[in-house]
Amino acid sequence: MMEGFGVAWPFLLLLPLVAFLYASVGHGGASGYLALMALFSFSPEVMKPTALLLNLFVAAIAFFHYYQSGYFSWKAFWPFAIASIPMAFLGGMIELDATLYRKFLGVLLIFAILKMLQVFGKERSEIRSVKIWQGLLVGGIIGYFSGLIGIGGGIVLTPVILLFHWGKMKEAAAISALFIWVNSAAGLLGQFTNEMQLVSHSLLLVGMALLGGFFGSYLGSKKLNNLHLRYFLALVLGIASLKLLLA
Repeated sequence: MMEGFGVAWPFLLLLPLVAFLYASVGHGGASGYLALMALFSFSPEVMKPTALLLNLFVAAIAFFHYYQSGYFSWKAFWPFAIASIPMAFLGGMIELDATLYRKFLGVLLIFAILKMLQVFGKERSEIRSVKIWQGLLVGGIIGYFSGLIGIGGGIVLTPVILLFHWGKMKEAAAISALFIWVNSAAGLLGQFTNEMQLVSHSLLLVGMALLGGFFGSYLGSKKLNNLHLRYFLALVLGIASLKLLLA
């Protein structure tokens, strides 16, 4: 089912910028897309599946660039993914009350702001292997809440990987990119069990997000200093978070 709306030009201009910034660190950008949709008063029913759809495409291209640059490790990835995929599917099946959903999302965006400003999850020189039970536990928890809220989980997984010294920044970005993709796919499948709604002009939104995601992931997998853009995105996320929490 498609929900009609007039696509605002400011939204279309901000969408590729959000995709660019998130993809530069290996993320799909769902928390950013959700923030934008909240700012432009999209209904909660379309926000979750639309964010997951955009995530699928941007995370795929982010993974491609980081994988091509040699930063991906299957050994580090699979313990997170095995538990996260079924849990993201279960989370995607659950429809939250609209008011509760806004509060959940508002809190999530605060976490995203802290990550964007690099308040936590800084790179360390010492690297440790992920124990299977650790990966299953972390992946399962993140996967469930990812499906529930409509994100891929990279905004949480990346700082966790860095915090526990399970990888360096670009390795964490590569793992998170594929983690986001599988969770987004599982979350969307879970959405199909309900009456899923997407915004009209979804293909246009996918195209704009892919544009930003392509250049962001390409430059991010090489060398890119985008500190000022991060501050701008943190401001956008902050405004959206306040709007959701005070609504």
